[in-house]
Amino acid sequence: MAILERDDKGAVAHLQMNSPERLNALSDEMLAALQAQIDVLKDDKSIKAVILSGIGKAFCAGHDIRQMTAGRDNADGGKAYFEDLFARCTSVMLGLQRLPQPVIAQVHGIATAAGCQLVASCDLAIAAEDCRFGVNGVNIGLFCSTPMVALSRNIPRKHAFELLTAGDFMMAPRAAELGLINRAVPADQLESETRALADKIAGKLGAAVKIGKEAYYNQLEMPIDAAYAYTSGVIVDNLMQRDTAEGMAAFIEKRAPDWEKP
Repeated sequence: MAILERDDKGAVAHLQMNSPERLNALSDEMLAALQAQIDVLKDDKSIKAVILSGIGKAFCAGHDIRQMTAGRDNADGGKAYFEDLFARCTSVMLGLQRLPQPVIAQVHGIATAAGCQLVASCDLAIAAEDCRFGVNGVNIGLFCSTPMVALSRNIPRKHAFELLTAGDFMMAPRAAELGLINRAVPADQLESETRALADKIAGKLGAAVKIGKEAYYNQLEMPIDAAYAYTSGVIVDNLMQRDTAEGMAAFIEKRAPDWEKP
């Protein structure tokens, strides 16, 4: 079995991390598999939404501590390996955000450290009500500095800092209140709720969603006046597309739009 399985249904790609014996840790192999799928998906116009989940009892328990510890056996004490590891991890996290398709995390069990970062790096997230989240590396003497980047861009700063310094777990309903996930649902509804959201997004005009996702993240980093100037240009470009004109005409004429195939 592959360490990362892909199952496409219609315009939705479902990626399943498949290393249950290691709680789907972001090992070297898992990071490579995720990066490979990101590289494929970014050019796949037939896919309009992506679901990311984990097989087994956990979504993702973060980095593979055993591999990291083995890296210390290198002559430099592991410094070069660690630098490369976090560069590869950053590439995956940013790669998910830069995909043209919205990525939905389907989260169960636990999502800790870099696993929590993975959830925060997805565009959307739905979790089982009994799921636990944490950035608790501080409990073993390792501050979750890189997970902090994504986490602090999802939830209010004081709550993020408390999680990072106290090392406590947060249950899914609280994660929903703070904005780390979109909602918490009963465990037996997790898959159907996630699929319903993915199918809804996949039913939209893919070109418009692609334009919107890129603009969404770009404008977040801008002062408000620059954001309006930038997005004004984006929406004009969107309006000039053939399928957008067709969608607007269909709305006026009260009919389904006749969009071009990908």
